Amino acid sequence: MKTIRAFLCAAIALNSLAALGADAKPNILYILCDDLGYGDVKCLNPEGKIATPAIDKLAAAGMAFTDAHSSSAVCTPTRYSILTGRYNWRSSLKSGVLFGYSQPLIEPGRLTVPALLKENGYATACIGKWHLGMKWPLKDGGFAKADGDAHKVDYTKPILNGPTTVGFDEYFGISASLDMPPFIFIENDHCVGDATVEKKWIRSGPAEKDFEAVNVLPTLGNKACQFLAKQQAGKPFFLYLPLTAPHTPIVPGPEWEKKSGLTPYGDFVMQVDAVVGNVLAALDKSGLADNTLVVFTSDNGFSPYADLKGLLDKGHNPSYHFRGTKADIFDGGHRIPFIARWTGKIKAGSTSDQLICLSDLMATCAEILGAKLPENAGEDSVSILPALLGISDKPLREAVVHHSVNGSFSIRQGNWKFELCAGSGGWSDPKPGKKAERDLPPVQLYDLASDIGEKINVQDRHPEIVASLTKLLEKYAADGRSTPGASQKNTGEVDIWKAGRESLKAASNAKGD
Repeated sequence: MKTIRAFLCAAIALNSLAALGADAKPNILYILCDDLGYGDVKCLNPEGKIATPAIDKLAAAGMAFTDAHSSSAVCTPTRYSILTGRYNWRSSLKSGVLFGYSQPLIEPGRLTVPALLKENGYATACIGKWHLGMKWPLKDGGFAKADGDAHKVDYTKPILNGPTTVGFDEYFGISASLDMPPFIFIENDHCVGDATVEKKWIRSGPAEKDFEAVNVLPTLGNKACQFLAKQQAGKPFFLYLPLTAPHTPIVPGPEWEKKSGLTPYGDFVMQVDAVVGNVLAALDKSGLADNTLVVFTSDNGFSPYADLKGLLDKGHNPSYHFRGTKADIFDGGHRIPFIARWTGKIKAGSTSDQLICLSDLMATCAEILGAKLPENAGEDSVSILPALLGISDKPLREAVVHHSVNGSFSIRQGNWKFELCAGSGGWSDPKPGKKAERDLPPVQLYDLASDIGEKINVQDRHPEIVASLTKLLEKYAADGRSTPGASQKNTGEVDIWKAGRESLKAASNAKGD
């Protein structure tokens, strides 16, 4: 079966390369929003109440994907998968996220997307939220290991193992989420200034005296525009632009307050849209837009902490008609907006219902370049180039694996979605370990063709599907990859049942909660 799959992939790849013609090395602009829900983009959610004209214009000039997914329902794991082409749960991080002072997650020696592109002549830059760990030097020697070391850090010394050590020529941004200290900009491997004061945006911690959360989004947008302005034809570039918004803290600029007529979150989304519009305008001004592959997406679904009730009360559902939110195993946690534009290559105003994952960037870049990935790279990455070019409507992926904040697994194949937990695995009800899970079946199976909202669990009606998908997921875990190739080692043990098992055990012990 693997041989047949490999042959089919090779045949599609040859067609893709032929369709590319002479424009072999496009520039790549990858815009990653933080916690933007599928339903927050007007062109994807006709019932949405937030105006997103810049994003809608991008979709009108390119292709909108309706079945795109992040590999995880939370921040850090998804970013790992985007840059490595490897499922996050194969890394040392089996649940949750990193924080501002966490150690690096990307393993030494692992090939990354920027490193691959740099090897092929690209200028590479990352501007925005990193959230994949770095080594902060301590005043007395050694490196910080957690937020408890925040006040022991020497912010004047070089930071090690950051973005510029995994393939990026240059970096400007912040170490983690905007609500995680330290509150200070980083340029390449140095802080911009010193963290001499204490500030708080949800969490408290060291800050640079002039650093203000409200200024971060526009600053990143301006830095991206400056980067684009200095690019020249003949030297391809890769700009990875992981924005900090609309993640909490919800801090729209004064000129955006009350613009949406909804909540501050709606205002913030409108500001994100405007920043995207500014960056795209800068790309146009550079004269390089026609040979630039632009990707716009989000790292996971909408966060309920951004006033979900207030939005729903005003008729706006950031998750559209999908169940759940950020952190959940349900589709609202990981089905995300994904729009691509490449003038002359991607058909304007088109849509695709291909099942894709954000881990697919690595293989897509490799196919564009005609490069062969090493066996130990991009283990879970599938090229979506055939879908972008409109030359194949056959499924590109055998399946996609999903992962929730508590480490619960799910696998999607065709219209079937199998979840290895009794509840949400995240922040929605029924929450992990709570009494509401106690009497539920230990697994969930949904037919998304007839039940897109994941309301009717049919695991008891289709034991053959449960068995088949369990076997496939177990194989993916054991092989260390989900694509054709030699088996690889996971970083640490992968137990696909662990989170669901522990959650049910806690639920059975729950009393009044």
